Amino acid sequence: MAEHIDINELHWLLDIVQSIDVGVVVMDRDYNVEVWNSFMENHSGVGADKAARQSLFTLFPEIDQGWFTHKVETAVMLGTRAFTIWEQRPNLVHFKSYQPITGMADEMYQNVTILPLRSSTGKTDHVCLIIYDVTGVAVNKRQLESANTKLQELALRDGLTGLLNRRYWESCLEREFARHQRYDNPVSLVIFDIDHFKRVNDTYGHQTGDEVIRETARITSQLVRETDFAGRYGGEEFVVLLPGTTLDGAAQFAERLRSTIERQQLDYQGSPLTFTISLGVATLADDMAGYQALLERADKALYQSKEGGRNQVTVSR
Repeated sequence: MAEHIDINELHWLLDIVQSIDVGVVVMDRDYNVEVWNSFMENHSGVGADKAARQSLFTLFPEIDQGWFTHKVETAVMLGTRAFTIWEQRPNLVHFKSYQPITGMADEMYQNVTILPLRSSTGKTDHVCLIIYDVTGVAVNKRQLESANTKLQELALRDGLTGLLNRRYWESCLEREFARHQRYDNPVSLVIFDIDHFKRVNDTYGHQTGDEVIRETARITSQLVRETDFAGRYGGEEFVVLLPGTTLDGAAQFAERLRSTIERQQLDYQGSPLTFTISLGVATLADDMAGYQALLERADKALYQSKEGGRNQVTVSR
C-alpha cells in the first residue's frame, strides 16, 4: 500500500512539474539532460525526447560554459542553492519573449535557481535548473528607469529651447568656480542675447519670436563641445560656460557663434527673416570672490556690445 501511495505521489509531482509556468531541467553531473518539462519544450521548440541525454551546452550553445560550470560546481560543493538574476545577466538561455507588454524586449528576461539534488545515499549526482520568466518585471523596471531619467533630464532643461535651465547651469558655474580655485584651470563664460527681440515679437508675433529663440538655441547646441554648458539665462538671453577655455578661446567661440547666427535665415510667410546677437565674454580671475563676479563681468561686456551698436563681441580684460 505504501508503494502504491509513493507511485501516486510521484505521478502528481510529475504533473506539477509539467504544468507549472517555469522551466525545469534536471541534469546529471556531466550536464546531460534527464528531465525537461513542457515550459522548456514550448520555449525551446525541442521536445523532451530529443533533449533527453543531450548536453545542455549542445542544446544552448549561447551559455557561457566557463561561468556556468563554475556556478554549478560551487553550488554542488557547498550543497546550497545558487541564483542568477536578470539585472546581472539578462538570461541564461535565449528564448523569445511572447508577453504582450514586451515591445521593449525581444528575448525573455530570466532569473535562474541552481539546485543540487542529493540521492538517497547523500551524494549529489544531479542538478536542477529552475528558469523563471521575469520579462514583465524587467520591462516594467526598465520603463520606470527610462521615465525617471527623462523626468530628471526635463528638470534640468528649459522647456522652450532644450538648453540647460538657469538653476542647473548656475550650479555648474559654481562647481567650475570651486574647481578653478583648487586647480587653477581656466574657465570662461559667454553671455549673449538676441538683438531687438521686442521688435521681432511686435513685428512678427510671439510664435515667430519663440522660433527665433529656438533657432538660436539650436545653433548654440551645434557649436558647443560636449564638455561645455549651454543654457538659457531668461527671455532672449543665453549663456555658454566653457571649462578649460582661456579668454582668447572663448572670444573665438563667441565670434563663431555671432557670425553663424548672422548668416542664418528663418522663413516667415515666404520671406527670409534674419537676426543677430550681441555677446559679452569674461574669464575667471584670481580676484573674483565668487562665481557671481564672472557673471557680472560677462554681463558688463554684453552691455558694452549693445551700447556699441549690437551684433558684436566684447571681451572683458
